[in-house]
Amino acid sequence: MTGPDHSSASFAELARRTLDGFLERHPEAATSLGEHRHDGRLSDRSTAALGEESRWSADRLAELAALDPAELTPADGVDAQILANALQTRRFEIDVLCEHEWDPLLANPGTAIYTLLARDFAPLPDRLRSTAARLTGVPEALATSRRSLHGMPRVHVETAIGQFTGTRTLLATELERALAEQPALRPEVDGPRERAIEAIDEHLDWLRAALDDADGDPRLGAERFAAKLALTLDTASDADAVLARAERDLAGIEERIAEVAARLDDGPPDGRARRVLDRLATDGEVSNDSIVGRCEDALAETTEFVRSENLVTVHDDPVKIIVMPEIHRGVAVAYCDAPGPLEETPLPTYFAVSPTPEDWSDERVRSFYREYNAHMLQNLTVHEAMPGHMVQLAHNSRYESAIPVRKALWSGAFVEGWAVFTEELMADRGYRAAEGQADALRMQQLKMALRMTINAILDARVHAHGMTEAEAMALMMQRGHQEEGEAAGKWRRALLSSGQLSTYYVGYVEVADVARDLAAARPELSVRERHDAMLAHGSPAPRHLRTLLSL
Repeated sequence: MTGPDHSSASFAELARRTLDGFLERHPEAATSLGEHRHDGRLSDRSTAALGEESRWSADRLAELAALDPAELTPADGVDAQILANALQTRRFEIDVLCEHEWDPLLANPGTAIYTLLARDFAPLPDRLRSTAARLTGVPEALATSRRSLHGMPRVHVETAIGQFTGTRTLLATELERALAEQPALRPEVDGPRERAIEAIDEHLDWLRAALDDADGDPRLGAERFAAKLALTLDTASDADAVLARAERDLAGIEERIAEVAARLDDGPPDGRARRVLDRLATDGEVSNDSIVGRCEDALAETTEFVRSENLVTVHDDPVKIIVMPEIHRGVAVAYCDAPGPLEETPLPTYFAVSPTPEDWSDERVRSFYREYNAHMLQNLTVHEAMPGHMVQLAHNSRYESAIPVRKALWSGAFVEGWAVFTEELMADRGYRAAEGQADALRMQQLKMALRMTINAILDARVHAHGMTEAEAMALMMQRGHQEEGEAAGKWRRALLSSGQLSTYYVGYVEVADVARDLAAARPELSVRERHDAMLAHGSPAPRHLRTLLSL
């Protein structure tokens, strides 16, 4: 059902010029997306460059506003709205949030270097030369950051110290391993690397010195949070409506998890759900030695089930289960790292699985694996791989368009919403019933539903309603049944980010609504055909998917 969307020549020219300009101004994002013309550069976050980007964005918005909607195809109309949302987001970030003035995390070059080293999109010598070019820009980028930053929140400075330390380690380990394979390139790379490490050390000293006075408020406040949430989600629902619905839905999920728990425990109702979850958490040992193997088994099992039930087309793209790099560990047990959607070189998708960091205490390790237990790993594999992110991103890579707007400017609400939707889909279709584990899986799926709904509540209540850490921890641990370590990490994430935690819940609600309405509108479609149709248009926000599906 996927085919090229045909654009008018005038709109295609504007869309291409806008997308090219966006990627030129964000070279790290371009590399991640698979556009490699800017691999040797870092983003310029100087006052002059950000001012130019804001003016450029305003000019492109004016050009988009001048288009006659009647002359656009439905697909062009969607792409125009997506471009406008991306431009409005950048103007908001630069002119209203002014994140470059208080968020020290933005200047970390670690991801910019890691993406060049981690994927074989070009011969290693070419990627090392791009790495050297990027490293050359590190000293000035960090000096620019120091000139701009003031009033930083303490949690951001603490996190930046940890992440910059990780970047320094990356330059001493991953880059050294790459150079060992190409020793002839040492004269080109070692000098920029040494100067970058010196600059990072200077920056780390500056961050540590700034820590005592880091008293900025990480909360956005109601007005700025509402504006950012609307741009992040690209949805018609406002912040208050999202919060109200999430709090209503939380009670409904609690009722559902209590019903499932009753089938697994005939003890007193009080505390039953938690008793069941605690018992399931120790049902099948998970450890640093066994976690990769368990995820390999889960991927094979989920793939067989999806194919046998004909739930969605599964493409035979290469997949590698890898041990998560050390710099990414300690936040989640797994993630999906697919090739950039603009990538022309065939590359595998990485399903990265994390042992715990080596410096964790035994109790912290045990807590982590109580949270990410054997049953939860099944549900997590559904979300990250099959039929969640891995499948959706494989369909996304096959979407054809004159200008790949919906590939490059993908919607987090759609991508995360689809992955959460598939968790429920697999449980509804009886995944693991043959093993007698359907209720155990359902408990984990509902626990994750509690988590993603609480994520949206935290997002709003922390940034717009003054929620305290004690209130947040109580919500997550009591109503969400989360381990203390998981909840503590989420509290920090809520302070460090805004808008993103809501994408899971809002995305799920809107993707599920699209699936329901498509089934009603086109009952002749099979389950697989319906899901393939939902994945055939790139990764637009769910409200745009409705337009593309004529709903």
